Amino acid sequence: MPCSNSSLRLKGRSLLVLLQMMQLVGRRCGWERASLVFASSGRELTNGFASLCHPYRHEERLRRLKHRMKVNFNASRAEHQEALKALWSATFPGQELHGLVSDQWKEMGWQGKDPSTDFRGAGFICLENLLFFAKTFSTSFQRLLNKQGGKRAAWEYPFAVAGVNITFMIMQMLNLDATKPRTFVRAVFLQMLSENEWAFDLLYCMAFVVMDKLWLERNATYMEFNDVLKSTRSQLEKELLMDDVLRIEDMPSYGLLC
Repeated sequence: MPCSNSSLRLKGRSLLVLLQMMQLVGRRCGWERASLVFASSGRELTNGFASLCHPYRHEERLRRLKHRMKVNFNASRAEHQEALKALWSATFPGQELHGLVSDQWKEMGWQGKDPSTDFRGAGFICLENLLFFAKTFSTSFQRLLNKQGGKRAAWEYPFAVAGVNITFMIMQMLNLDATKPRTFVRAVFLQMLSENEWAFDLLYCMAFVVMDKLWLERNATYMEFNDVLKSTRSQLEKELLMDDVLRIEDMPSYGLLC
């Protein structure tokens, strides 16, 4: 099939849809490279064979992410125990942990003295997300953990449990187990994943700071947590569908992280 040299100006999500179609046709025809050129006055796609990165990369990263989502937390596995200890160390530097089952965990916002019971909703990836947040954006992590800034409610959301709910919310929003990209949000995220293999974890960190921002704006209390979480999802979906958002770092709320 000969390739045309014509240029197409595309707006919004149609670019991503066409990109996925190009990748599918490219795989069938044996192409390994194509080109994307984005004009400052809009989005301009020029056909050719220049620099579309590794056509199978996003598929491999999606496979690994799906695998992460299926791993249950297992308190008997050494690597899971070490991850839990690492989370404690990143959250409370210099403070000794007396045991993997301890009342100390309540300081982080777990419901009881055994945090593993709270992972059942979304698995080991919840712990990975929290640990990524603590290590990558420690200032934002500590601010939310310690409920700094703004007028706080007398009955605040429990930090760690909120993190578990955020992981589960993002998994539902992206619907990555679907056999085909059934929503633009999912299609956009898959493109972001091809650019950055930590896209899910970064989206998680953003969701957490967005949730806390909305919480403060509404002067919310614990009984309103689910409503705030729904609004958080709506805000993320809105940003993912913005015309000028191509990478996870392009999302406006990314600037809230520090």
